[in-house]
Amino acid sequence: MAELRPGRAPAGASPFEPLLLAVDWGTTTVRGALLAADGTVLAERASPRGLLSVPPGGWGVAFEAEFGAWLAAHPGLRCLMAGMVGSRQGWAEAPYCACPAGPPDLAAQLLWLQPGRLAIVPGLSTEAGGLPDVMRGEETQVFGALEILGLSDAILVLPGTHSKWVTVQGGRITGFATHMTGECFALFRQHSILARTLPAAALPGAAAAADAWVPEAFDQGVLQAQTPGGLLHHLFCVRTLSLFDRLDAASGASLLSGLVIGEELRAQALPAQVRASGVVVIGSAALATRYQRALGLLGVPVQAVGAEATWRGLAALMGSPTGTPTGTLGA
Repeated sequence: MAELRPGRAPAGASPFEPLLLAVDWGTTTVRGALLAADGTVLAERASPRGLLSVPPGGWGVAFEAEFGAWLAAHPGLRCLMAGMVGSRQGWAEAPYCACPAGPPDLAAQLLWLQPGRLAIVPGLSTEAGGLPDVMRGEETQVFGALEILGLSDAILVLPGTHSKWVTVQGGRITGFATHMTGECFALFRQHSILARTLPAAALPGAAAAADAWVPEAFDQGVLQAQTPGGLLHHLFCVRTLSLFDRLDAASGASLLSGLVIGEELRAQALPAQVRASGVVVIGSAALATRYQRALGLLGVPVQAVGAEATWRGLAALMGSPTGTPTGTLGA
């Protein structure tokens, strides 16, 4: 268990007194943080006990194993959980909240497992061109990033297995689009003919970050993706450049990464005002670095926010800086 560490707290409140257990429970990992009344992170922990490793009916046991000691030490602690824990395969299905939506809309639709104590944040849904799209967990990160950066209008990208491009206006998410960029990279990297020309070190299931990153090859892929031909054509160059000894094996994975990320950026057709104002990237340092570099090649300024966005977003749902709950959170 992580040790508590001091942080700032409002007058009259102990800096060591947590008021919220914030949990980000995803497909492969679960993260938790103890937050003070002002949102200060007092302690954090993480484990690989994600959705895929929790057996049916085993969510309560898994939750107790991960966070039982914290709850026992702080009997009055509230808990908010975001992510795949609220999916149909999760602890309990939290119905999607339709866009446009802001923090008050999420707070009004919390799914209470233990009234007033333990709740799941709903995901968001949207529809464009007659096709639905959904997210779970990213909405919390978006609202946290907006608080951190002091923004009410923004275009944000959350890289990952399924990257999300999110539009925010007036502090509310008005729409978003999902791109299966990370998953497609893994499939091409591990299971296509292209894998034959790439280093064998990256085993099935390995993350893209496991490959050595060659920035120049990545840049080549990003820029090539902007040219005519389309991704299905451009991908084959990972093989042909290798066949003609114009691409070493160590650079192949970076070229492939640049191609799929470059295609994702090409699909955005970012208008001139967005290219001028910039994009917010939320994610791990490894992925954020790639997106920052790719967007920079296309002349788009970037602001980056890390994993702390989740905690800030869940703290915002908790209520005011004094710890007073808002919406249904105090039910």
